[in-house]
Amino acid sequence: MANASKDCRTHPTPQFARSEWLNLNGEWDFAFDDQNRGEQEHWYVQQNFDKKIKVPFTYETKASGIGEQTFHPYIWYRRSFAIPSHLSDQRAILHFNASDYITKVWVDGTFVGQHQGGYTRFSFDITAALTQAVEHELVVKIEDSNSCAQPRGKQRWMAENFGCWYVQTTGIWQTVWMEFVNATHLQSIKMTPDIDTSSITIGYQVKGAEAKSNLALKTEIQIEGKTIKTFIQSVDTSASEMTINISSDTDEWKVKLWHPNHPNLYDVTLTLIENETAIDEVYTYFGMRKVSIENGQVLLNGSPIYQRLILDQGYWPETHLTPPSEAALIEDIDRTLEMGFNGVRKHQKVEDPRYLYWCDKKGLLVWSEVAATYTFSDEAMDCFTKEWLDIVRQNYNHPSIITWTPFNESWGVSRIFTEKQQQKFTEAIYHLTKAIDPMRPVIVNDGWEHTISDILTLHDYEELGSAFTERYADKEKIVTNQVAHNRDKFALAKGYKYTGQPIIISEYGGIAFDEGSGWGYGNQVTNEEEFFERYRNITQAIKGCDYITGYCYTQITDVQQEINGLLTEMRQPKVDLKRVREMNQWS
Repeated sequence: MANASKDCRTHPTPQFARSEWLNLNGEWDFAFDDQNRGEQEHWYVQQNFDKKIKVPFTYETKASGIGEQTFHPYIWYRRSFAIPSHLSDQRAILHFNASDYITKVWVDGTFVGQHQGGYTRFSFDITAALTQAVEHELVVKIEDSNSCAQPRGKQRWMAENFGCWYVQTTGIWQTVWMEFVNATHLQSIKMTPDIDTSSITIGYQVKGAEAKSNLALKTEIQIEGKTIKTFIQSVDTSASEMTINISSDTDEWKVKLWHPNHPNLYDVTLTLIENETAIDEVYTYFGMRKVSIENGQVLLNGSPIYQRLILDQGYWPETHLTPPSEAALIEDIDRTLEMGFNGVRKHQKVEDPRYLYWCDKKGLLVWSEVAATYTFSDEAMDCFTKEWLDIVRQNYNHPSIITWTPFNESWGVSRIFTEKQQQKFTEAIYHLTKAIDPMRPVIVNDGWEHTISDILTLHDYEELGSAFTERYADKEKIVTNQVAHNRDKFALAKGYKYTGQPIIISEYGGIAFDEGSGWGYGNQVTNEEEFFERYRNITQAIKGCDYITGYCYTQITDVQQEINGLLTEMRQPKVDLKRVREMNQWS
Protein backbone atom coordinates (compact mmCIF):
# COMPACT_ATOMS: atom_id res chain seq x y z
CA MET A 1 0.00 0.00 0.00
CA ALA A 2 1.27 3.46 -0.88
CA ASN A 3 0.17 6.78 0.53
CA ALA A 4 -0.04 9.85 -1.71
CA SER A 5 1.42 12.98 -0.20
CA LYS A 6 -0.74 16.07 -0.23
CA ASP A 7 1.24 17.66 -3.07
CA CYS A 8 0.18 14.59 -5.09
CA ARG A 9 3.57 14.02 -6.73
CA THR A 10 3.95 10.32 -5.92
CA HIS A 11 0.43 9.45 -7.08
CA PRO A 12 -0.09 7.89 -10.55
CA THR A 13 -2.60 10.66 -11.38
CA PRO A 14 -1.41 13.69 -9.42
CA GLN A 15 -4.43 15.82 -10.29
CA PHE A 16 -6.90 13.37 -8.77
CA ALA A 17 -5.17 11.76 -5.81
CA ARG A 18 -6.55 9.84 -2.88
CA SER A 19 -4.47 9.03 0.17
CA GLU A 20 -4.54 5.24 -0.19
CA TRP A 21 -3.74 3.33 -3.35
CA LEU A 22 -2.10 0.07 -4.32
CA ASN A 23 0.67 0.01 -6.92
CA LEU A 24 0.48 -3.10 -9.13
CA ASN A 25 3.69 -2.46 -11.07
CA GLY A 26 6.43 -5.05 -10.79
CA GLU A 27 6.83 -8.67 -11.90
CA TRP A 28 3.89 -10.28 -13.69
CA ASP A 29 3.54 -13.62 -15.44
CA PHE A 30 3.53 -13.15 -19.22
CA ALA A 31 2.90 -15.08 -22.45
CA PHE A 32 2.76 -14.54 -26.19
CA ASP A 33 -0.36 -15.84 -27.94
CA ASP A 34 0.44 -15.47 -31.64
CA GLN A 35 -2.29 -17.93 -32.67
CA ASN A 36 -4.88 -16.10 -30.53
CA ARG A 37 -5.88 -19.27 -28.69
CA GLY A 38 -5.99 -17.76 -25.20
CA GLU A 39 -9.62 -16.80 -24.89
CA GLN A 40 -10.87 -20.01 -26.50
CA GLU A 41 -8.67 -22.03 -24.16
CA HIS A 42 -9.64 -19.94 -21.11
CA TRP A 43 -6.18 -18.63 -20.31
CA TYR A 44 -7.81 -16.27 -17.82
CA VAL A 45 -8.17 -19.24 -15.44
CA GLN A 46 -5.50 -21.73 -14.38
CA GLN A 47 -3.06 -21.16 -17.23
CA ASN A 48 0.71 -21.39 -16.83
CA PHE A 49 2.36 -18.43 -18.55
CA ASP A 50 5.93 -19.22 -19.57
CA LYS A 51 7.59 -15.82 -19.11
CA LYS A 52 8.00 -13.02 -16.59
CA ILE A 53 7.72 -9.32 -17.38
CA LYS A 54 8.32 -6.19 -15.37
CA VAL A 55 5.30 -3.90 -15.67
CA PRO A 56 4.95 -1.13 -16.84
CA PHE A 57 7.70 -1.80 -19.40
CA THR A 58 6.59 -3.43 -22.65
CA TYR A 59 8.10 -6.69 -23.87
CA GLU A 60 10.01 -4.78 -26.59
CA THR A 61 12.13 -3.01 -23.98
CA LYS A 62 15.23 -4.17 -22.16
CA ALA A 63 13.76 -2.97 -18.86
CA SER A 64 10.87 -5.45 -19.17
CA GLY A 65 13.25 -8.39 -18.82
CA ILE A 66 12.27 -9.71 -22.27
CA GLY A 67 13.59 -7.25 -24.84
CA GLU A 68 12.11 -8.89 -27.96
CA GLN A 69 11.29 -6.39 -30.70
CA THR A 70 9.40 -8.73 -33.03
CA PHE A 71 5.74 -7.74 -33.18
CA HIS A 72 3.28 -10.04 -31.37
CA PRO A 73 -0.42 -9.16 -31.83
CA TYR A 74 -1.76 -10.99 -28.74
CA ILE A 75 -0.13 -11.03 -25.32
CA TRP A 76 -1.23 -11.98 -21.82
CA TYR A 77 -0.35 -10.81 -18.31
CA ARG A 78 -1.20 -12.23 -14.91
CA ARG A 79 -0.50 -11.39 -11.27
CA SER A 80 -2.09 -11.87 -7.88
CA PHE A 81 -2.99 -9.18 -5.38
CA ALA A 82 -4.52 -8.90 -1.94
CA ILE A 83 -6.89 -6.25 -0.65
CA PRO A 84 -5.99 -4.89 2.80
CA SER A 85 -8.54 -6.04 5.35
CA HIS A 86 -9.41 -2.51 6.49
CA LEU A 87 -10.51 -1.70 2.92
CA SER A 88 -12.51 -4.85 2.23
CA ASP A 89 -15.84 -3.03 2.56
CA GLN A 90 -14.91 -0.47 -0.11
CA ARG A 91 -15.41 -0.54 -3.87
CA ALA A 92 -12.23 -1.76 -5.59
CA ILE A 93 -11.30 0.29 -8.67
CA LEU A 94 -8.61 -1.00 -11.04
CA HIS A 95 -6.78 1.69 -13.05
CA PHE A 96 -4.56 1.56 -16.12
CA ASN A 97 -2.74 4.79 -16.96
CA ALA A 98 -1.99 3.54 -20.48
CA SER A 99 -2.08 0.22 -22.35
CA ASP A 100 -1.70 -0.22 -26.10
CA TYR A 101 -4.07 -1.04 -27.80
CA ILE A 102 -7.17 -3.15 -26.88
CA THR A 103 -7.09 -4.24 -23.24
CA LYS A 104 -9.32 -7.02 -21.87
CA VAL A 105 -9.41 -7.72 -18.14
CA TRP A 106 -10.48 -10.67 -15.97
CA VAL A 107 -10.49 -10.79 -12.16
CA ASP A 108 -10.80 -14.15 -10.41
CA GLY A 109 -11.88 -15.64 -13.74
CA THR A 110 -14.65 -13.08 -14.37
CA PHE A 111 -14.49 -10.71 -17.31
CA VAL A 112 -14.72 -7.12 -16.03
CA GLY A 113 -14.37 -5.09 -19.22
CA GLN A 114 -12.25 -3.88 -22.09
CA HIS A 115 -10.82 -0.62 -23.40
CA GLN A 116 -9.58 0.53 -26.78
CA GLY A 117 -6.87 3.16 -27.14
CA GLY A 118 -3.15 3.30 -26.49
CA TYR A 119 -2.70 6.72 -24.87
CA THR A 120 -5.62 7.25 -22.49
CA ARG A 121 -6.37 6.26 -18.91
CA PHE A 122 -9.19 3.88 -18.03
CA SER A 123 -10.56 1.99 -15.05
CA PHE A 124 -12.91 -0.80 -14.01
CA ASP A 125 -14.90 -1.31 -10.83
CA ILE A 126 -13.93 -4.92 -10.10
CA THR A 127 -15.81 -5.32 -6.80
CA ALA A 128 -18.47 -7.68 -8.15
CA ALA A 129 -15.86 -10.01 -9.61
CA LEU A 130 -13.91 -10.51 -6.37
CA THR A 131 -14.27 -13.90 -4.72
CA GLN A 132 -13.82 -14.69 -1.03
CA ALA A 133 -10.19 -15.68 -1.63
CA VAL A 134 -7.39 -13.89 0.21
CA GLU A 135 -5.34 -13.68 -2.99
CA HIS A 136 -7.06 -12.49 -6.15
CA GLU A 137 -6.02 -13.18 -9.74
CA LEU A 138 -5.77 -10.38 -12.28
CA VAL A 139 -5.40 -11.46 -15.92
CA VAL A 140 -4.99 -9.05 -18.84
CA LYS A 141 -5.05 -9.72 -22.55
CA ILE A 142 -3.73 -7.09 -24.97
CA GLU A 143 -4.61 -7.05 -28.67
CA ASP A 144 -2.47 -4.86 -30.90
CA SER A 145 -2.06 -4.52 -34.65
CA ASN A 146 -0.03 -2.92 -37.40
CA SER A 147 -3.12 -1.16 -38.72
CA CYS A 148 -2.62 2.41 -39.88
CA ALA A 149 -6.22 3.15 -38.86
CA GLN A 150 -5.07 2.82 -35.25
CA PRO A 151 -3.60 5.95 -33.63
CA ARG A 152 0.04 4.87 -33.40
CA GLY A 153 2.17 8.01 -33.60
CA LYS A 154 5.83 7.14 -33.99
CA GLN A 155 5.31 3.39 -33.62
CA ARG A 156 6.39 1.53 -36.73
CA TRP A 157 3.96 -0.68 -38.66
CA MET A 158 6.67 -2.53 -40.56
CA ALA A 159 9.12 -5.17 -39.37
CA GLU A 160 12.04 -2.73 -39.08
CA ASN A 161 12.48 0.90 -38.09
CA PHE A 162 12.36 3.40 -40.94
CA GLY A 163 12.66 7.16 -41.31
CA CYS A 164 11.65 8.62 -37.96
CA TRP A 165 9.41 5.72 -36.91
CA TYR A 166 10.55 3.49 -34.11
CA VAL A 167 10.00 0.15 -32.38
CA GLN A 168 6.31 -0.43 -31.61
CA THR A 169 4.84 -0.33 -28.10
CA THR A 170 2.60 -3.30 -27.29
CA GLY A 171 0.76 -3.74 -24.02
CA ILE A 172 0.89 -2.06 -20.62
CA TRP A 173 3.29 0.90 -20.72
CA GLN A 174 2.19 3.06 -17.79
CA THR A 175 1.33 2.34 -14.17
CA VAL A 176 -1.36 -0.16 -13.16
CA TRP A 177 -2.85 0.57 -9.75
CA MET A 178 -5.89 0.19 -7.52
CA GLU A 179 -7.77 2.41 -5.17
CA PHE A 180 -10.64 1.80 -2.78
CA VAL A 181 -13.66 4.07 -2.49
CA ASN A 182 -17.07 4.37 -0.91
CA ALA A 183 -19.97 3.37 -3.16
CA THR A 184 -20.69 7.10 -3.32
CA HIS A 185 -17.56 8.93 -4.39
CA LEU A 186 -16.11 11.66 -6.55
CA GLN A 187 -15.68 10.39 -10.09
CA SER A 188 -14.12 13.34 -11.93
CA ILE A 189 -13.49 17.08 -11.77
CA LYS A 190 -13.07 19.81 -14.38
CA MET A 191 -11.40 23.04 -13.24
CA THR A 192 -11.65 26.23 -15.29
CA PRO A 193 -9.73 29.31 -14.09
CA ASP A 194 -10.93 32.82 -14.91
CA ILE A 195 -8.33 35.46 -14.09
CA ASP A 196 -10.68 38.24 -15.22
CA THR A 197 -13.07 37.48 -12.36
CA SER A 198 -10.45 36.00 -9.96
CA SER A 199 -12.44 32.78 -9.80
CA ILE A 200 -12.19 29.06 -10.37
CA THR A 201 -15.13 27.02 -11.64
CA ILE A 202 -15.00 23.39 -10.53
CA GLY A 203 -17.30 20.97 -12.29
CA TYR A 204 -17.62 17.57 -10.63
CA GLN A 205 -19.29 14.21 -11.03
CA VAL A 206 -20.30 12.08 -8.06
CA LYS A 207 -20.90 8.35 -8.48
CA GLY A 208 -23.95 7.16 -6.53
CA ALA A 209 -25.24 10.61 -5.64
CA GLU A 210 -28.81 9.79 -6.67
CA ALA A 211 -29.12 7.26 -3.84
CA LYS A 212 -28.20 9.81 -1.18
CA SER A 213 -30.16 12.71 0.34
CA ASN A 214 -27.66 14.41 2.64
CA LEU A 215 -24.53 14.92 0.56
CA ALA A 216 -22.28 17.96 0.50
CA LEU A 217 -18.94 18.77 -1.10
CA LYS A 218 -16.44 20.73 0.94
CA THR A 219 -13.76 22.51 -1.08
CA GLU A 220 -10.67 23.85 0.67
CA ILE A 221 -8.27 25.95 -1.40
CA GLN A 222 -4.73 26.72 -0.24
CA ILE A 223 -1.79 28.65 -1.58
CA GLU A 224 1.69 28.17 -0.10
CA GLY A 225 0.18 26.17 2.75
CA LYS A 226 -2.34 28.85 3.75
CA THR A 227 -6.07 28.25 3.45
CA ILE A 228 -7.68 31.07 1.50
CA LYS A 229 -11.14 29.68 0.80
CA THR A 230 -13.45 27.02 2.20
CA PHE A 231 -16.66 26.41 0.29
CA ILE A 232 -19.44 23.91 1.00
CA GLN A 233 -22.09 23.01 -1.58
CA SER A 234 -24.98 20.57 -1.33
CA VAL A 235 -24.82 17.69 -3.80
CA ASP A 236 -28.21 16.86 -5.26
CA THR A 237 -27.29 15.34 -8.63
CA SER A 238 -24.47 13.27 -10.09
CA ALA A 239 -23.03 16.26 -11.99
CA SER A 240 -22.79 19.86 -10.88
CA GLU A 241 -20.37 22.78 -10.63
CA MET A 242 -19.41 25.65 -8.37
CA THR A 243 -17.63 28.94 -8.96
CA ILE A 244 -15.38 30.21 -6.18
CA ASN A 245 -13.79 33.64 -5.97
CA ILE A 246 -10.21 33.07 -4.80
CA SER A 247 -9.18 36.68 -4.32
CA SER A 248 -7.23 37.00 -1.06
CA ASP A 249 -4.64 39.07 0.72
CA THR A 250 -1.91 36.47 0.13
CA ASP A 251 -0.75 38.55 -2.87
CA GLU A 252 -0.84 42.28 -3.51
CA TRP A 253 -2.75 41.55 -6.74
CA LYS A 254 -5.16 39.32 -4.77
CA VAL A 255 -4.52 36.31 -7.05
CA LYS A 256 -1.26 34.49 -7.74
CA LEU A 257 -1.08 33.80 -11.47
CA TRP A 258 0.56 30.80 -13.15
CA HIS A 259 3.33 31.72 -15.60
CA PRO A 260 6.69 30.13 -16.59
CA ASN A 261 8.42 32.82 -14.52
CA HIS A 262 6.26 32.12 -11.47
CA PRO A 263 4.33 28.82 -11.73
CA ASN A 264 2.04 29.39 -8.77
CA LEU A 265 -0.32 26.53 -7.98
CA TYR A 266 -3.34 26.46 -5.71
CA ASP A 267 -3.81 23.23 -3.74
CA VAL A 268 -7.33 21.87 -3.40
CA THR A 269 -8.85 19.32 -1.03
CA LEU A 270 -12.30 18.07 -2.06
CA THR A 271 -14.18 16.26 0.70
CA LEU A 272 -17.47 14.49 0.04
CA ILE A 273 -19.60 14.54 3.19
CA GLU A 274 -22.66 12.47 4.08
CA ASN A 275 -24.51 13.43 7.26
CA GLU A 276 -21.41 15.28 8.52
CA THR A 277 -19.15 12.26 7.89
CA ALA A 278 -16.41 12.39 5.28
CA ILE A 279 -16.87 9.50 2.85
CA ASP A 280 -14.36 10.50 0.16
CA GLU A 281 -11.43 12.89 -0.15
CA VAL A 282 -9.47 13.89 -3.24
CA TYR A 283 -6.42 16.13 -3.55
CA THR A 284 -5.82 18.23 -6.64
CA TYR A 285 -4.49 21.63 -7.71
CA PHE A 286 -4.96 24.32 -10.35
CA GLY A 287 -3.13 27.27 -11.87
CA MET A 288 -4.68 30.66 -12.57
CA ARG A 289 -3.76 31.56 -16.13
CA LYS A 290 -5.39 32.69 -19.34
CA VAL A 291 -4.37 31.88 -22.91
CA SER A 292 -5.72 34.19 -25.61
CA ILE A 293 -4.93 35.46 -29.08
CA GLU A 294 -4.97 39.08 -30.19
CA ASN A 295 -3.42 40.93 -33.13
CA GLY A 296 -1.38 37.99 -34.33
CA GLN A 297 0.08 37.24 -30.88
CA VAL A 298 -0.42 34.46 -28.35
CA LEU A 299 -1.05 36.08 -24.97
CA LEU A 300 -0.48 34.51 -21.58
CA ASN A 301 -2.33 36.36 -18.84
CA GLY A 302 -2.90 39.24 -21.25
CA SER A 303 0.73 39.73 -22.33
CA PRO A 304 2.45 38.43 -25.49
CA ILE A 305 4.66 35.41 -24.90
CA TYR A 306 7.36 34.40 -27.36
CA GLN A 307 7.37 30.62 -27.32
CA ARG A 308 10.80 28.97 -27.37
CA LEU A 309 9.84 25.32 -27.62
CA ILE A 310 11.74 22.12 -28.13
CA LEU A 311 10.35 18.96 -29.75
CA ASP A 312 10.21 16.15 -27.20
CA GLN A 313 9.19 12.62 -28.22
CA GLY A 314 9.61 11.07 -24.78
CA TYR A 315 11.71 7.98 -25.59
CA TRP A 316 14.38 6.34 -23.46
CA PRO A 317 16.88 3.70 -24.68
CA GLU A 318 15.94 0.89 -22.29
CA THR A 319 12.28 1.73 -21.69
CA HIS A 320 11.11 3.35 -24.96
CA LEU A 321 7.85 5.31 -24.40
CA THR A 322 7.74 4.47 -20.69
CA PRO A 323 9.62 6.84 -18.38
CA PRO A 324 12.24 4.81 -16.49
CA SER A 325 11.56 6.80 -13.30
CA GLU A 326 10.12 10.03 -11.99
CA ALA A 327 13.68 11.34 -11.73
CA ALA A 328 14.08 10.81 -15.48
CA LEU A 329 11.02 12.94 -16.17
CA ILE A 330 12.32 15.71 -13.94
CA GLU A 331 15.75 15.54 -15.59
CA ASP A 332 14.24 16.11 -19.05
CA ILE A 333 12.26 19.10 -17.81
CA ASP A 334 15.28 20.57 -16.02
CA ARG A 335 17.47 20.12 -19.10
CA THR A 336 14.85 21.85 -21.23
CA LEU A 337 14.76 24.83 -18.90
CA GLU A 338 18.55 24.84 -18.55
CA MET A 339 18.87 25.28 -22.32
CA GLY A 340 16.66 28.36 -22.25
CA PHE A 341 13.50 26.84 -23.74
CA ASN A 342 10.23 27.82 -22.09
CA GLY A 343 8.13 24.98 -23.47
CA VAL A 344 7.91 21.62 -25.21
CA ARG A 345 5.98 20.27 -28.13
CA LYS A 346 5.28 16.80 -26.75
CA HIS A 347 5.34 15.05 -30.10
CA GLN A 348 3.02 12.16 -31.07
CA LYS A 349 2.65 11.04 -27.49
CA VAL A 350 0.58 11.69 -24.39
CA GLU A 351 3.09 11.73 -21.59
CA ASP A 352 2.83 10.17 -18.14
CA PRO A 353 0.61 12.31 -15.83
CA ARG A 354 3.60 12.85 -13.53
CA TYR A 355 5.43 14.60 -16.37
CA LEU A 356 2.58 17.08 -16.76
CA TYR A 357 2.50 17.51 -12.99
CA TRP A 358 6.15 18.56 -13.00
CA CYS A 359 5.58 20.88 -15.96
CA ASP A 360 2.82 22.48 -13.91
CA LYS A 361 5.16 22.75 -10.90
CA LYS A 362 8.20 24.05 -12.80
CA GLY A 363 6.44 26.30 -15.30
CA LEU A 364 7.15 24.53 -18.59
CA LEU A 365 4.66 25.25 -21.37
CA VAL A 366 3.28 22.20 -23.19
CA TRP A 367 1.75 21.69 -26.61
CA SER A 368 -0.26 18.47 -26.30
CA GLU A 369 -0.54 16.16 -29.32
CA VAL A 370 -2.05 12.79 -30.05
CA ALA A 371 -0.61 9.79 -31.86
CA ALA A 372 -1.50 10.00 -35.55
CA THR A 373 -3.22 7.49 -37.76
CA TYR A 374 -1.75 6.99 -41.24
CA THR A 375 -4.84 6.30 -43.30
CA PHE A 376 -8.17 8.02 -43.82
CA SER A 377 -11.23 5.82 -43.36
CA ASP A 378 -14.35 5.53 -41.24
CA GLU A 379 -12.46 3.23 -38.88
CA ALA A 380 -9.55 5.64 -38.55
CA MET A 381 -11.88 8.57 -37.89
CA ASP A 382 -13.76 6.63 -35.22
CA CYS A 383 -10.58 5.48 -33.45
CA PHE A 384 -8.94 8.89 -33.64
CA THR A 385 -11.93 10.94 -32.52
CA LYS A 386 -12.70 8.94 -29.40
CA GLU A 387 -9.10 8.80 -28.26
CA TRP A 388 -8.44 12.48 -28.93
CA LEU A 389 -11.52 13.66 -27.03
CA ASP A 390 -10.57 11.44 -24.08
CA ILE A 391 -7.09 13.00 -24.11
CA VAL A 392 -8.50 16.52 -24.02
CA ARG A 393 -10.87 15.68 -21.18
CA GLN A 394 -8.27 13.81 -19.14
CA ASN A 395 -5.62 16.54 -19.39
CA TYR A 396 -7.85 19.60 -19.34
CA ASN A 397 -6.91 20.65 -15.80
CA HIS A 398 -3.15 21.03 -16.38
CA PRO A 399 -2.19 24.73 -16.49
CA SER A 400 1.04 23.91 -18.34
CA ILE A 401 -0.88 22.73 -21.42
CA ILE A 402 -1.52 25.88 -23.45
CA THR A 403 -2.16 24.40 -26.93
CA TRP A 404 -3.93 21.36 -28.39
CA THR A 405 -2.46 19.86 -31.57
CA PRO A 406 -4.63 17.03 -32.95
CA PHE A 407 -3.05 16.78 -36.43
CA ASN A 408 0.54 16.88 -37.67
CA GLU A 409 1.90 17.19 -41.21
CA SER A 410 -1.22 15.76 -42.87
CA TRP A 411 -0.64 12.34 -41.24
CA GLY A 412 -3.90 10.44 -41.51
CA VAL A 413 -5.31 13.15 -43.78
CA SER A 414 -2.82 12.94 -46.63
CA ARG A 415 -5.11 14.59 -49.20
CA ILE A 416 -6.25 17.42 -46.96
CA PHE A 417 -4.80 20.03 -49.34
CA THR A 418 -7.63 19.49 -51.81
CA GLU A 419 -10.06 16.87 -50.49
CA LYS A 420 -13.14 18.32 -48.83
CA GLN A 421 -13.95 15.19 -46.83
CA GLN A 422 -10.60 15.25 -45.05
CA GLN A 423 -10.84 19.00 -44.55
CA LYS A 424 -14.28 18.64 -42.94
CA PHE A 425 -12.98 15.94 -40.60
CA THR A 426 -10.29 18.29 -39.27
CA GLU A 427 -12.88 21.04 -38.90
CA ALA A 428 -15.05 18.67 -36.87
CA ILE A 429 -12.16 17.79 -34.55
CA TYR A 430 -11.38 21.49 -34.12
CA HIS A 431 -14.95 22.31 -33.11
CA LEU A 432 -15.31 19.27 -30.84
CA THR A 433 -12.11 20.27 -29.07
CA LYS A 434 -13.36 23.83 -28.67
CA ALA A 435 -16.67 22.53 -27.32
CA ILE A 436 -14.80 20.79 -24.49
CA ASP A 437 -12.15 23.46 -24.05
CA PRO A 438 -12.77 26.98 -25.38
CA MET A 439 -9.78 28.28 -23.36
CA ARG A 440 -6.86 26.97 -25.40
CA PRO A 441 -5.73 27.47 -29.00
CA VAL A 442 -6.18 24.47 -31.29
CA ILE A 443 -3.76 23.85 -34.17
CA VAL A 444 -5.20 21.93 -37.09
CA ASN A 445 -2.50 20.19 -39.12
CA ASP A 446 0.68 21.43 -37.51
CA GLY A 447 3.33 22.19 -40.13
CA TRP A 448 1.37 22.94 -43.30
CA GLU A 449 -1.98 22.72 -45.14
CA HIS A 450 -4.05 24.18 -42.29
CA THR A 451 -7.80 24.28 -42.49
CA ILE A 452 -9.25 26.20 -39.53
CA SER A 453 -6.58 26.76 -36.91
CA ASP A 454 -5.98 29.24 -34.10
CA ILE A 455 -2.26 29.38 -34.88
CA LEU A 456 -0.54 29.06 -38.26
CA THR A 457 2.41 26.72 -37.68
CA LEU A 458 5.10 26.05 -40.26
CA HIS A 459 7.75 23.33 -40.43
CA ASP A 460 10.92 24.39 -42.20
CA TYR A 461 14.27 22.59 -41.97
CA GLU A 462 16.14 25.21 -43.98
CA GLU A 463 19.85 25.13 -43.06
CA LEU A 464 20.85 28.65 -44.13
CA GLY A 465 19.67 31.71 -42.24
CA SER A 466 20.01 33.85 -45.36
CA ALA A 467 17.75 31.53 -47.37
CA PHE A 468 15.18 31.52 -44.56
CA THR A 469 15.18 35.31 -44.37
CA GLU A 470 14.66 35.59 -48.11
CA ARG A 471 11.83 33.05 -48.15
CA TYR A 472 9.91 34.73 -45.33
CA ALA A 473 10.62 38.34 -46.31
CA ASP A 474 7.12 38.75 -47.73
CA LYS A 475 4.54 37.51 -45.23
CA GLU A 476 1.73 37.93 -47.75
CA LYS A 477 3.28 35.39 -50.10
CA ILE A 478 3.53 32.80 -47.30
CA VAL A 479 -0.03 33.20 -46.04
CA THR A 480 -1.58 33.27 -49.52
CA ASN A 481 0.21 30.11 -50.68
CA GLN A 482 2.32 31.97 -53.24
CA VAL A 483 5.45 30.50 -51.63
CA ALA A 484 5.93 26.89 -50.52
CA HIS A 485 7.69 27.09 -47.17
CA ASN A 486 8.64 23.39 -46.99
CA ARG A 487 9.64 22.21 -50.46
CA ASP A 488 6.20 21.63 -51.99
CA LYS A 489 4.04 22.31 -48.94
CA PHE A 490 1.89 25.40 -48.42
CA ALA A 491 0.61 27.07 -45.29
CA LEU A 492 -3.10 26.61 -45.98
CA ALA A 493 -5.29 23.96 -47.56
CA LYS A 494 -7.12 25.05 -50.69
CA GLY A 495 -10.28 26.98 -49.96
CA TYR A 496 -9.01 28.46 -46.67
CA LYS A 497 -7.74 31.96 -46.02
CA TYR A 498 -5.37 33.46 -43.52
CA THR A 499 -7.33 35.34 -40.84
CA GLY A 500 -4.53 37.00 -38.88
CA GLN A 501 -3.44 34.06 -36.72
CA PRO A 502 -0.08 34.08 -34.90
CA ILE A 503 2.66 32.43 -36.98
CA ILE A 504 5.11 30.02 -35.33
CA ILE A 505 7.91 27.93 -36.85
CA SER A 506 6.93 24.77 -35.00
CA GLU A 507 9.72 22.56 -36.38
CA TYR A 508 13.19 23.60 -37.48
CA GLY A 509 16.81 22.65 -36.96
CA GLY A 510 17.19 18.90 -36.61
CA ILE A 511 20.98 19.28 -36.85
CA ALA A 512 22.78 15.95 -36.55
CA PHE A 513 26.46 15.14 -36.11
CA ASP A 514 28.13 12.91 -38.67
CA GLU A 515 28.48 9.72 -36.64
CA GLY A 516 28.48 7.15 -39.45
CA SER A 517 24.88 6.02 -38.94
CA GLY A 518 21.50 7.48 -38.20
CA TRP A 519 19.98 10.58 -39.66
CA GLY A 520 18.89 14.14 -39.01
CA TYR A 521 17.58 16.85 -41.29
CA GLY A 522 19.82 18.09 -44.08
CA ASN A 523 23.59 17.90 -44.04
CA GLN A 524 25.28 16.56 -40.94
CA VAL A 525 27.92 18.59 -39.10
CA THR A 526 31.32 17.32 -38.04
CA ASN A 527 32.11 19.39 -34.95
CA GLU A 528 30.60 21.69 -32.34
CA GLU A 529 31.60 24.92 -34.09
CA GLU A 530 29.90 23.82 -37.30
CA PHE A 531 26.83 22.99 -35.25
CA PHE A 532 26.66 26.38 -33.56
CA GLU A 533 27.33 28.28 -36.76
CA ARG A 534 24.29 26.64 -38.36
CA TYR A 535 22.19 26.77 -35.21
CA ARG A 536 22.94 30.45 -34.64
CA ASN A 537 22.24 31.52 -38.21
CA ILE A 538 18.90 29.80 -38.58
CA THR A 539 17.68 30.69 -35.06
CA GLN A 540 18.59 34.34 -35.49
CA ALA A 541 16.86 34.39 -38.87
CA ILE A 542 13.65 33.11 -37.25
CA LYS A 543 13.88 35.61 -34.41
CA GLY A 544 14.65 38.37 -36.87
CA CYS A 545 11.35 37.88 -38.72
CA ASP A 546 9.02 40.35 -37.04
CA TYR A 547 5.77 38.47 -37.68
CA ILE A 548 6.98 35.09 -36.34
CA THR A 549 5.97 34.72 -32.70
CA GLY A 550 7.86 31.60 -31.65
CA TYR A 551 9.67 28.44 -32.70
CA CYS A 552 10.19 24.80 -31.85
CA TYR A 553 13.64 23.24 -32.28
CA THR A 554 13.95 19.57 -33.26
CA GLN A 555 14.78 18.00 -30.79
CA ILE A 556 15.81 17.42 -27.17
CA THR A 557 17.31 13.90 -27.47
CA ASP A 558 18.29 11.30 -30.02
CA VAL A 559 15.62 8.62 -30.54
CA GLN A 560 16.82 5.23 -31.77
CA GLN A 561 18.06 5.83 -35.35
CA GLU A 562 17.21 9.55 -35.28
CA ILE A 563 20.32 11.43 -34.11
CA ASN A 564 19.34 15.09 -34.22
CA GLY A 565 19.03 15.58 -30.46
CA LEU A 566 20.85 18.20 -28.42
CA LEU A 567 21.32 15.32 -25.97
CA THR A 568 22.09 11.68 -26.62
CA GLU A 569 19.52 8.99 -25.80
CA MET A 570 21.33 8.62 -22.47
CA ARG A 571 20.74 12.36 -21.83
CA GLN A 572 24.37 13.39 -22.27
CA PRO A 573 24.90 16.82 -23.86
CA LYS A 574 26.39 16.78 -27.37
CA VAL A 575 27.16 20.50 -27.28
CA ASP A 576 27.72 23.25 -24.71
CA LEU A 577 24.24 23.78 -23.29
CA LYS A 578 25.17 27.25 -22.03
CA ARG A 579 25.67 28.32 -25.62
CA VAL A 580 22.27 26.88 -26.55
CA ARG A 581 20.77 28.94 -23.73
CA GLU A 582 22.49 32.06 -25.02
CA MET A 583 20.98 31.49 -28.48
CA ASN A 584 17.51 31.17 -26.97
CA GLN A 585 17.92 34.32 -24.89
CA TRP A 586 19.21 36.45 -27.77
CA SER A 587 16.69 38.93 -29.06
